[in-house]
Amino acid sequence: MSSEKPGPWLYLAYCCGKVLGPEYDDWVREDLTGKGAWTRNLIRVMVPALVIVAPLWLIPASTGMHLAMSMLLLVPFVYFAHALDKVWRAHRLRQHGLDPELVDERTRRREASMREDYERRYGRPPQ
Repeated sequence: MSSEKPGPWLYLAYCCGKVLGPEYDDWVREDLTGKGAWTRNLIRVMVPALVIVAPLWLIPASTGMHLAMSMLLLVPFVYFAHALDKVWRAHRLRQHGLDPELVDERTRRREASMREDYERRYGRPPQ
């Protein structure tokens, strides 16, 4: 497999939910599970949220009122983007025919030494 990157239009379609071809599997895997995946997902959620909030600033009101209206919409977007991040990334991996368990791969690798140390001291945890 090559690590081909999608062009700008294909990338935009991917951000909107399009499934890319198998030639992009390596790129999709890195995008959804690599370093910075959470940040990229948050940005993809915030762009449409900002598009929804932007017209509110055209309403004549004080800056405080504009901020209050904006935060009333943006805070739930951020909250749900954070809460559903792994679920969404696992769904996108599944859409592309990749293993959804890859979402936790970096965490498992990072915590492997702690797990080995625990098992050496106390034995395997009950299954």
